[in-house]
Amino acid sequence: MPPMTWPKRHNASLPPTRARVAAERWHWFGIRAGIPVITMPTQDLFVPQTANWDLVGGINFRKGCYPGQEIVARMQYLGRLKERLFAFHVETPPPAAATPLYHAAFGAQACGAVVNAAAAPEGGSDLLAVVQWNALADSALHLGVPDGPTLAPLPLPYDVPAPSAANRPRL
Repeated sequence: MPPMTWPKRHNASLPPTRARVAAERWHWFGIRAGIPVITMPTQDLFVPQTANWDLVGGINFRKGCYPGQEIVARMQYLGRLKERLFAFHVETPPPAAATPLYHAAFGAQACGAVVNAAAAPEGGSDLLAVVQWNALADSALHLGVPDGPTLAPLPLPYDVPAPSAANRPRL
C-alpha cells in the first residue's frame, strides 16, 4: 500500500470578485452574521435556543436523537427563554469567551456572557453574547465588571422573536 499523502494545495488565483481574508476577519464575519461558535469556556452555559441555533437552522427538532435532547425539546415546546444571543460592539480588545456581562438592575450578578468576539475593522471589538431579556430594556450593559466598558447593541441579520409566555399545560 502506498503511503498516504495530503493533496496538493490549489494555488490558482481567486476570481476578481473574491478576496482572501485573514482568519481574524473571517471570524468577525461570522460574528456579524450572528452565528455563534461554542468553545470550551462556553460549552456548558447555554441550550441551543439561547444561542439562536434554532433561528439560524443549526438545530432540527424533527430529526434524530442527540445528547441533551429532552432538555432542549422541553425548552422548545413547553418553556420560555429568559435569554437570547445578541450582537454588541465595545471599544476594547476582544474579550474572552464566557466573560460576564452586567446590568444595573442585576447589581453584582452577571446577566449574560460573551460567546465569541473579534476585532472590528474600524476599531474596538464586535461580539456575540447571550443576555437575559430583562437586561436589554433601558440602561447599558457592561463588560467584565458592573462598571466596566459599555456595550453598544448591533443589529443581527435575522429577527430574534420576543419572549413569549411559557407553553406549560395546566394540570
